[in-house]
Amino acid sequence: MAARKASEPLSKAIVEEVWKWGGMKPTGVTLRCMMDFGSIPTEKSLLLSAQFLHKELAIRIARRAIELENLPYGLSQKPAVLKVRDWYLDSFRDVRSFPKIKDKNDEFAFTQMIKIIRVRHKNVVPTMALGIQQLKKDLNPEKEPEEIHQFLDRFYMSRIGIRMLIGQHVALHDPHPQPGCVGQIHCQMSPMQVALNASEDARTICMREYGSAPDVKIFGDPNFSFPYVPSHLHLMVFELVKNSLRAVQERFMDSDKHVPDVRIIVADGIEDVTIKISDEGGGIARSGLRKIFTYLYSTAKNPLDEQSYPGGETDLVTMAGFGYGIPISRLYARYFGGDLQIISMEGN
Repeated sequence: MAARKASEPLSKAIVEEVWKWGGMKPTGVTLRCMMDFGSIPTEKSLLLSAQFLHKELAIRIARRAIELENLPYGLSQKPAVLKVRDWYLDSFRDVRSFPKIKDKNDEFAFTQMIKIIRVRHKNVVPTMALGIQQLKKDLNPEKEPEEIHQFLDRFYMSRIGIRMLIGQHVALHDPHPQPGCVGQIHCQMSPMQVALNASEDARTICMREYGSAPDVKIFGDPNFSFPYVPSHLHLMVFELVKNSLRAVQERFMDSDKHVPDVRIIVADGIEDVTIKISDEGGGIARSGLRKIFTYLYSTAKNPLDEQSYPGGETDLVTMAGFGYGIPISRLYARYFGGDLQIISMEGN
């Protein structure tokens, strides 16, 4: 598909088509539904899945494209946001231009197409972060407009859903699935193991940034498991542990005192699985605590200000600075009905 300049106006036909599909209501899909549907992938079930996604993706992508075109405070005209909008419009065209899915050959071709969509959108988060930074220069630095915050919550929650639907369909094609897995869902996921892997990844980043990293101790039943998406839990634990490691590392960097461990406790309750991550990084001041779930706040230097960002064609993995780790982690927790809470003791 030929690239279109961000400043080029949209055709009337595409605008009408996007508004038509964006006015339709998306269909909610539960974790249990995905597990039941994909438990034994067959040619028929994959065909039904593709036919569902053919319509559902058009609706969800169109709704986000409409929002990206109509944001307040001039956010829609920021170069980075225009780039993201064009990714959504390109994906909408790809889905709508794909013919009706009638057989396994159509389904296979559709699967290849949505793989391309998934790759196209892989850097939406850092690119939108850049757009928000471009907007931040025009706003009161002490306040994030509620409309922007609500939009970003909707936008990123929708993105999680779109990527989950695409990823689940693609994963059902795996000829050698991991034992106990239904697509991306692990029916007997060990939260202890996921926490261990995420913590080691976070410590690797910390070692790269500072030359050392606090230890992470994990407590819980190593035999406990429950159905969940390991990649979602990994992201949440990784982001939270990364924050804890940075806080502890910076607090004790020039100290002769013993560097305290970051502690993770995994608890299996009657209704919920609770994962508690605690540290002795000094806590968050009460004035900052109310900001930690917003998208314009970070206690670290902004990596997008320190390097030339090439417009979304690379993966940026940094210790901190986007201000997105905590609010997006909360959205991942809420996607399947959970939540994320922060309790801070300043000075501890």
